[in-house]
Amino acid sequence: MWPFICQFIEKLFRETIEPAVRGANNHLSTFSFTKIDIGHQPLRINGVKVYTENVDKRQIILDLQISFVGNCEIDLEIKRYFCRAGVKSIQIHGTMRVILEPLIGDMPLIGALSLFFLRKPLLEINWTGLTNLLDVPGLNGLSDTIILDIISNYLVLPNRITVPLVSEVQIAQLRFPIPKGVLRIHFIEAQDLEGKDTYLKGIVKGKSDPYGIIRVGNQIFQSKVIKENLNPKWNEVYEALVYEHPGQELEIELFDEDPDKDDFLGSLMIDLIEVEKERLLDEWFTLDEVSKGKLHLKLEWLTLMPTADNLDKVLTSIRADKDQANDGLSSALLILYLDSARNLPVSYVLMDTLWS
Repeated sequence: MWPFICQFIEKLFRETIEPAVRGANNHLSTFSFTKIDIGHQPLRINGVKVYTENVDKRQIILDLQISFVGNCEIDLEIKRYFCRAGVKSIQIHGTMRVILEPLIGDMPLIGALSLFFLRKPLLEINWTGLTNLLDVPGLNGLSDTIILDIISNYLVLPNRITVPLVSEVQIAQLRFPIPKGVLRIHFIEAQDLEGKDTYLKGIVKGKSDPYGIIRVGNQIFQSKVIKENLNPKWNEVYEALVYEHPGQELEIELFDEDPDKDDFLGSLMIDLIEVEKERLLDEWFTLDEVSKGKLHLKLEWLTLMPTADNLDKVLTSIRADKDQANDGLSSALLILYLDSARNLPVSYVLMDTLWS
């Protein structure tokens, strides 16, 4: 299948990614791919998990552990600035979810398939001419790391690639599904963290300046920094939309803020299926990948209701926590689907660019 997968990837680059890059910044309006060759080394699937519980009977959910280490040739240019750059190798490692839905009674039995990563994959890109690219106005504030994050997040839930296999399938409902629920994260406090700051060339151990990074899919939140404290109290609240479960996890990493490179203070991963079952979890969690440290979280699973019958009750319940969230807490969710547009005015700026 690899040659045909490569054809699909090339089409994706030219028809989806290229227009998206052009529209992202005026300085990139002449961006284009001049060559796309993904290479002969195929994607490797190291394991497959199929879900049989808590799933709709008209769908099949597969989680694929994938690895891709390939020598490729992807060349790009920005004609306006005579800039050329490219990619000569890519590595991707992560969990890709494949959803086959809806199942139908006629061939090919599957109406469409959707692809996405549940969380940010490990992505490494070996660039050629990256300095040329970063010299373009509007891009000179970027870095290799930021570019990798932008690309990674494009592949991560709630973003998804949906391929219809029959003409009558409702593609919009598959590409933009209603969230399964809302996760309210009370990021409360930590205890007994490692002291990373040192004095007198490491002889004297000091404290840390801890903060947290919270991820659900490509939704990322960062807490405030608590200066010189191994038992910090944040008392912050965040809300994240959950589009897929089972399989999706809450990821938390703690760091000590430093002038040069921030030190790692521990991590935590929580399966959201457990939170949905309990509806409310208020616990101390032991941090992983470090010798000591605990994190206090309160996690609430909120189910979306089709009517506003309980709105007054919800508004009352969130008043106590309202001041802890940066933007206040939500009581309802508005979903907007932009379907199409007609009779738009001609863009003379674009025409001028093309004529020049």
